[in-house]
Order: sequence, then C-alpha cells, then structure tokens
Amino acid sequence: MSNKVPKKKKKTSPKPPRKRRDLLDGLFRPRSVAVIGASRRPNSIGGEILKALVQFGFSGPVYPVNPGAVAVHSMKTFPSLSAIPDPVDLAVVVVPRDHVLGVIEECGKKGVLGVVVITAGFKEVNSEGARLEEKILKRLEQYNMRMIGPTCMGIINTEPEYRLNASFAATVPERGNVGFISQSGALGEAILAHASENNLGVSMFASMGNKADVSGNDLLEYWERNPDVEVILMYLESFGNPKRFTSLARRITRKKPILTVKAGRTAAGALAATSHTGSIVGKDIATTSLLEQCGVIRVSSLEEMFVKASALANQPIPAGDRVAIVTNAGGPGILCTDSLIGAGIEIPELSKRTRSAIAKVLPPEASTRNPVDMIASADASRYKAVLEKVKKDPNVDAIVAIFVSPIMIDAYEVARAIAEAADGTKPILSVFMGKQRSDEGAELLRSRRVPVYRFPEEAASAMSALTTYRKLRARPQGKMVRYKVDRPAAQKVIAAARKAGRKELKPEEVRKILTAYRFPMAPARTVATAAEAIEAAIDLGYPVVLKIESEKISHKTDVGGVKVDLRNADEVANAYKKLGALKSEDPDLMVTVQPMVRGGQEVILGMTRDPQFGPLLMFGLGGIFVEIMKDVAIRIHPVTDEGARLMIRKIKGYPLLAGHRGEKAVNMQLLVESLLRLSQMVTDLEPDLSELDLNPFIVTPDRKKSFIVDARITLTDS
Repeated sequence: MSNKVPKKKKKTSPKPPRKRRDLLDGLFRPRSVAVIGASRRPNSIGGEILKALVQFGFSGPVYPVNPGAVAVHSMKTFPSLSAIPDPVDLAVVVVPRDHVLGVIEECGKKGVLGVVVITAGFKEVNSEGARLEEKILKRLEQYNMRMIGPTCMGIINTEPEYRLNASFAATVPERGNVGFISQSGALGEAILAHASENNLGVSMFASMGNKADVSGNDLLEYWERNPDVEVILMYLESFGNPKRFTSLARRITRKKPILTVKAGRTAAGALAATSHTGSIVGKDIATTSLLEQCGVIRVSSLEEMFVKASALANQPIPAGDRVAIVTNAGGPGILCTDSLIGAGIEIPELSKRTRSAIAKVLPPEASTRNPVDMIASADASRYKAVLEKVKKDPNVDAIVAIFVSPIMIDAYEVARAIAEAADGTKPILSVFMGKQRSDEGAELLRSRRVPVYRFPEEAASAMSALTTYRKLRARPQGKMVRYKVDRPAAQKVIAAARKAGRKELKPEEVRKILTAYRFPMAPARTVATAAEAIEAAIDLGYPVVLKIESEKISHKTDVGGVKVDLRNADEVANAYKKLGALKSEDPDLMVTVQPMVRGGQEVILGMTRDPQFGPLLMFGLGGIFVEIMKDVAIRIHPVTDEGARLMIRKIKGYPLLAGHRGEKAVNMQLLVESLLRLSQMVTDLEPDLSELDLNPFIVTPDRKKSFIVDARITLTDS
C-alpha cells in the first residue's frame, strides 16, 4: 500500500465574465456574420444587407438565415441560427417585430457577441413596443450580448482586416479616420453620401436607432481607444446619460475633436419658473453649455459639420490663431478676411523678410501685404513660390489659399502647387473656384488631404474649427475647491421649511443659508411699522433701501417694491407708506431695510434645475438688466475654479467688470470664490434646491464693500 499522500488538485478560478464594453468588438470586428431574415425579394432590406456584406468584402464567413429559402444571392441559407455549424460573432436581425425576441434568445444560446436589430416598431411606436424592447434588454443582459438598435440602419467598419458593411446604406464609404454616430437612420444615409461627396473617409459608422443598449456614450468610449478614429462626428436628438457624456467627452476632446449637430434647439423654456435663472435658461442653452464645457464643437447644420470636419480630419492643428491668405483675386481675399476676423482669428502682418522675398516673384501691381493678392496672372509657379515663403513666416500659423481661375491658367497645376505646399507643417485650406480643369484640380487636392471649399466663407468657418479646437484642447481643466462652511445650519433651515410645507424660503431663511456658506450678505432688518423702519435706518446708517419681501410677488421692481437712496426719516416713512399699499396683493408682505450700497457693478449668480442635465449654474449682469440683456453664462454643475473664471470672462459685459475707460476692475477673486461657494452649496444641499437667485450682487474693487443685497431660494417638491 502506498504511503504517498495524494496531491490536491489546484483550484482553478472561474474565468471572469467578459466586460460588456469589450463586446463592441463583437459588433464592429466580428469574425463571422449571420443575416437573420436574409431575403431573395428584390430591394428587401434583408437582401440588401446580405449583398452589402459580400460586395464590401467582409473578411469572414457570412451566413444567410431564412427557413423558407435554399439560397439567397447564390449563398446557401440556414433554416435557423442554431443550424449554422460554426461560431457566429455578429447577427444582423431583419425579421418581423414579434419574432425579434425569439431571435435574440436564439442568439444568446448560440454564443453570439453582438446583434444589430434593423427591425422597427418598438418604443418609438407604442407602449407595447416599449415593453417588448425591455424584454429584449433583459435577454441581452442574461447572455452578455451587446445590441445596436432597434430601428436602425446598421453599422460599418472600413478597417481592411474586417471590411464590414452591415447596413442598407446606399452609399459605400471610403476608408478614412472619422467615426460617425447618427441617431437618425435617414440622416445617416445623408451623412454617408455627403462624406463621400466631400472625400471625407470613414473609419466606423453607426446608426443608433432607439439606443436601447449601445449608446452614443458607449461608442465614444470604444472609439477613444481606437487609433483609427481620429475625429468623431455625432448627430444627436437626445442625451442618454449627460453626466457620463460629460466625463467621456472632457477626456476624449483632449485627444480627438468631437463635432455634433444637436437637434431640438427650439424646445420651449421653463415657463413656470419663478427665478430669473429659471426663466432665462432654456433647454438649448443647457445643451450648448454642456457641449462647450466638454470641449465639443457644436454646429448648426450637417453642411457646417462637413465643412469643419474636413479640416479637422485632414490638416494639423495650428500653433496659434494667425492666418495668412494667398489669393489671385482681391474680392474673395476680402471676403475671407472679413469672415476670419468675424470668427476671432487674426490676420497678421507678414514679416519684412517674407514681404521682401515674395515681392521678387510678384509683379509690381501685386500686394505683398496679408492677404497676399498675386493678381489674376498668378500661375502654378507663382503659387508655389509664394506659399513656400509665407509658410515659413514666423508670424503665420495657418494659410488659406484661394484660386479663381482665369481661362489662361491651368487650374490642375495650381492645385498641384497648393498640394505640394501642404506638407503637414502648418494647416493649409483651399478655396478652388477654377474653370479650366477645376474638377481635376479639386480631386487632386482632396486626394492629398487638402480640404477644398467653394467659397471663402466656408474656408474661414473650417479654419475657425481648427483654432477653436486648439483652444479647447489647451484649456486648463481646473480643480474642484471646497470651503469651510456650516452645512448643518443650512440643512436645518431647509428641514424647518419642509416641515412647514413651504417651498419658497422666507428672506431670513435665505440669509441664514447664504450666511452659512459665507456669502457676503448686506446687513438687513425686517420691520413691521414705519417707526421700526426709521429706527433700523438709523442703526444701519443712511442712506438706506426699503424693499418688500413677499412669497406672492416674485420680482419686486416690477411692482415698485424697491425704494432706494433714502436719506432721512421723512423719506423712509414716505417710502414705507407706499410699500405698504402693496399689501393689497399680499397681506403677509414684509418690508426690509438695508444700507444703500454705492458703486460697483451689479451681477447675478443663479441656479436652476434641468430635468435631464441636473443643476445648472448661471452668472451674468444683474439687477433689472438680467432679463432685458440676458447677458449670462451657463455651466453644468459642478464647476472648477477654471470653469468659474471662464463663466465670468464669457459674458459680453465682462469689460465692465474688468475696468472700462479708467474704472477700477471689480474684485474678480471674490466673484470666482462666490461661484465656487455656490457650486459647493448646490452639491451639499442636493437635491433640495430647485431654483435660486443671488441678485443683485453688487461687487466693487473692495471686497469689504461688496454685498449680495437680494436673494431668493425655492426648494424642490418634497
């Protein structure tokens, strides 16, 4: 009998489950594809998708699934997915709606990694469709699959190792470095067609449909790691998860530009809002603020998207904002100059050395100033010589080359000269308005990755995208700042108001909360008689301000509820009497006395709540001008110190704050700190705050003489 102790078997830990995000490779980089619902009927979607997969040159096997056919497009069909003897990574589903759930179940049992559901009729149609979509999602979760759709046009990947066209798009894209996301199938086709017309190559494309599983955020994260996707274009109708989008986009735009057309600009604003902030901040302003905050370039149309994308996808980012224009026609040069300056781009003086050098190759009547007008006789050799000299000028960061073809100049040769100058050291954009061989010339430029535009204004718009992205990428992110505050005191005030069943906080409650967060509050005293008002005025010091405090009257100045610069007891008594007459509108109306704060500028700090984006913070010119001028900056909460500084600089009235015509600048650090305290307060008291205004906040050069003289806070529904 052996005395050997049997060796214990090593425990093998189970394989960790596949991360769902990694399964996007199963969608875009499958080793095999099944088309479930492949059809022999002419012009059927199932038949077109099968044909597209084959004609585009998919690198792996394609399996048509159709229980009623022996072959489709001369390919052997299978009666079901389970009948396919080999593994299937991707299933494209084109079956009637009521069969989709069963197909998803079959996909899960087969071990399929990803599905693209083309079929429509789900949550976009009715509640029954929505319930069916929910059941599909549960199956996806159960089997760890990912899905694009339903109700979509499909997906495309032009990588040579895969060559996947799992869509029924009529346009076959060229290989390129752009990733497209479209929430609309019809617009997805238009996007692909326009990209092809503009020689804008595609790396990956996805028509998202209902975004039931894979979202735009998932694709952003996937493409962030893909070196083949260098520019991301998005057509969006809604955000799935704005907070996740914010986090992803902030990170990605540091490496890759993102452009978006966001539909829904004209949604109605918050009509029931009682605060200035709530009435000013509409849904589109929130969207614009979110995108700008994330470094995403928002465009107003698909046409503008392609104008800008062609520059970002094909030319380097300039080192600065100084642009030289080289043209053979004065008119287009002037139009381009005006458009560039209008976009905030500098048209610099060329160096003396550059001007001297190009003067040697130009006729006397030509202009060596920027824009350089070489006149109509400029041929390819002149373009080549001048572009090489201008490109080396240390005052120039980028060039727009404009050509309007006279009949005696060969446009193709001029295009060749421009293309040779575009060697990647500095961005060069072209405006090609030629006649003689112009189509050939434009095609040559595009093949050399030099964007070609029809008009000077388009080139200026494209150049603004390059300079804008440079600024967004270089913008410091800043840091979150927290101050020592009395959060429990503020929460106690809110709890008491909740207990009393009130959403609108009383003036003394508002002051307690703002004092707890160390805001500079103007001294104030609430009074019930004229005599008390006079006594308060004496204690606070003349001149004083009397104003009403009312839960029923939102905007005091609209009803004459503020009396300013009261200098003696008689004026105080008379003002109190006039304010008392407003008790007919609110019997519970109270009167507050404050010292008159002189000098400085009136600003507003505010917060409102968007149902999709959450709290939004606002800064702008305050007092009675806030809703008249609406000169405000909006940021998604929370804000960093750099975000707060950007808000202040962003308003048109910033020069008034910075010191205008000899006036001293207000205390900018106090404004930054106040915005950060507001951001912290919203964080701490979330989700109790619905709307608030700190308006007016009178800020002066002296921190000790800057005060918030009025404020209101509304709580959320309990």
